[in-house]
Amino acid sequence: MTPSMAQALQLLAILALPILTAITFHEAAHGFVADRKGDPTARLLGRLTLNPIAHIDPFGTIILPLMLYFGPLLVFGQPGIVFGYAKPVPVNFMNLRRPKADMVWVAAAGPLTNLGLAVICGALLQAVAWSQSFSTTAMQAAGDGAFSVLGPVSQILYYGVLINVWLMVFNLLPLPPLDGGRVLVGLLPHPSSAKVAALEPYGMLILMALLFFEPFHLLMRGMHFLSALVLRFILS
Repeated sequence: MTPSMAQALQLLAILALPILTAITFHEAAHGFVADRKGDPTARLLGRLTLNPIAHIDPFGTIILPLMLYFGPLLVFGQPGIVFGYAKPVPVNFMNLRRPKADMVWVAAAGPLTNLGLAVICGALLQAVAWSQSFSTTAMQAAGDGAFSVLGPVSQILYYGVLINVWLMVFNLLPLPPLDGGRVLVGLLPHPSSAKVAALEPYGMLILMALLFFEPFHLLMRGMHFLSALVLRFILS
């Protein structure tokens, strides 16, 4: 095994927990708010759970990210951009008490949950950093194993912040079927909202074209900028 491959596998092991946590809470939040707003679909299908298995899409959550990550690594020696998706929580918007208004809350629940997770991970990361500032004598009094434990914990918490912020920013893009697109549909008056909603069948194709083929990478630059602002706020 090459050093680059070993490093990639080590990073993947660290990323697994924050990724699964982020997508699980994100999808469960959609279902929970929909259930509170009158649509029991997710609850009846067993999707109101924090068990990640219920939210994993075999291709979108496992196969596609691994292909995008390891494919360029094997060919060019550098890992690629990881992109994937979870199994969407089913929501029947017609079951909602106020379909247009409640759609905003259901769609916003996922990104807001990711923001909350990012803040929690950031606070815990600050606590770990504070504990690491103790003297060597104090740390050794707690046990020599503390040194080996706090390093990986810090990495997991850092990527917990990073992944949740990126997932929030990505899902708030105003393009259906992303959450930001559905928030926009719920907020716009009817003639305009219908035009935005009509983009949903083509939304993912448009998004892929902007992410991978847009020559100036304006979307990626915008996402980087917004993510950096949120990260600075959380980690300051």
